[in-house]
Amino acid sequence: MTEIPAGPLAVLQRMRGGRPMPSMDERCEMCGESIGEEHQHIVNVSTRSLVCSCRGCYLLFTQQDAALAYRAVPDRYLSFPSLDLGPAQWDELQIPVGVAFFFHNSQLGRTTAFYPSPAGATESELPLGAWEELVAGNAELATLLPDVEALLVRRGEDSVDCYLVPIDACYQLVGRLRTLWRGFDGGRDAREALDAFFDDVRERSRPAKPAKPAPVTSQPEPTA
Repeated sequence: MTEIPAGPLAVLQRMRGGRPMPSMDERCEMCGESIGEEHQHIVNVSTRSLVCSCRGCYLLFTQQDAALAYRAVPDRYLSFPSLDLGPAQWDELQIPVGVAFFFHNSQLGRTTAFYPSPAGATESELPLGAWEELVAGNAELATLLPDVEALLVRRGEDSVDCYLVPIDACYQLVGRLRTLWRGFDGGRDAREALDAFFDDVRERSRPAKPAKPAPVTSQPEPTA
């Protein structure tokens, strides 16, 4: 498990001390148009950095299956109340803490896991096949869009909270926790911030639709 360098996740540099309150002259990083505090983001697929965007530029990159260098971050929030992820399977993912997010990196062609730490986001290389096994048991997770959405998981003593969230929400969470982290486990302020974040995600989320079962193919009757 290795700490992510600043380069591949340049967005974390901008959030190092918590993202500062935007000024009145904050502008779209694509066209220069003035934007407000509430604005949308675009992912630079190759560098993993977030680009602050006006609505017009954002709409240019909403076609997720297009071969573009940038992709708009959706505002979709889904919950997975029936997720099958027991303690043994969590241990197989080799995540050392109780919170992690997973996203598919199209540049690497694989799903990557990250978890918060005092230094920011830390990468945990998933064991071979671990993500595929999780999706095989929870087919609805296949709806996750590459690069722009993440599966955010929090494991408690008796339950697991799992949500599909925009990738920028995960970056904001990591940046916030980094500024509050104290001691080995983060401390009271970090735990309270984490609770508040998940409360907000829970309110925003709607239950994911169950995956449709695969069609049954009838077998021809044997001939005599």
